[in-house]
Amino acid sequence: MPEFIDRFLPDLATTIVVLPLTLVHALAAAALCGWLRVRRGVRAPYTRKIYHFLILSAATLIQLVWGLPGTMIYGSTVALIVLAAVVRGDGFAFYEALARPTDAPRRSLFIIVPLITTALGGVLANVLFPTWAFIGYAAVAWGDAIGEPVGTRWGRHRYTVPSIGGVSATRSMEGSVAVLLASAAACALALITAGIALPAALGAAAAIGIVTMIVEAASHHGTDNLTIQLAAAAAAALLLG
Repeated sequence: MPEFIDRFLPDLATTIVVLPLTLVHALAAAALCGWLRVRRGVRAPYTRKIYHFLILSAATLIQLVWGLPGTMIYGSTVALIVLAAVVRGDGFAFYEALARPTDAPRRSLFIIVPLITTALGGVLANVLFPTWAFIGYAAVAWGDAIGEPVGTRWGRHRYTVPSIGGVSATRSMEGSVAVLLASAAACALALITAGIALPAALGAAAAIGIVTMIVEAASHHGTDNLTIQLAAAAAAALLLG
């Protein structure tokens, strides 16, 4: 088997450990978000991003501990759980937690597109910047997760962003600042965990946060999970070698 493909494939020992952990974590997160949305009336922009935060934060840790093969198990399993919710559709608690009312009549599209772009971003980051792909996960896990809820709650200075599917989309300056701060914090923690010295980790994380904010602000609605991952991993590679 070509070495390039072999990098992505987990062995049996990794599968035995990571698969049960993934199922417990991803299903518990789905149940929590569905309960918050349907039973507690929490708005979809919040429940969607809570799931995003929980899933991609764990992906960062899995990449650091088990490497790319572990992340492939994790990502594939999560994708199947999300697709099952899309198949169940309207009224299913987890689907309602992920599907924004503002994305109607294409609510499912804006679950599937970010799912695809997240997976594609992770694969490309591992191909192009394999040492720093986990930084892409960290930046999108916290930066993108925090930006939308902050913009929903406190966004006053809004700007229009391009969108696919003809759905109108806006972001806010307040949300963009939250993206910067949250992604910088996540990347600092990830870099320190990976063994990068504190001064270098903090400086690189601040720069990556700025890059993440700019890229998120310029990305099409539904594609920023891809663009943020690539930009953050590229910035880490440039700054840290």
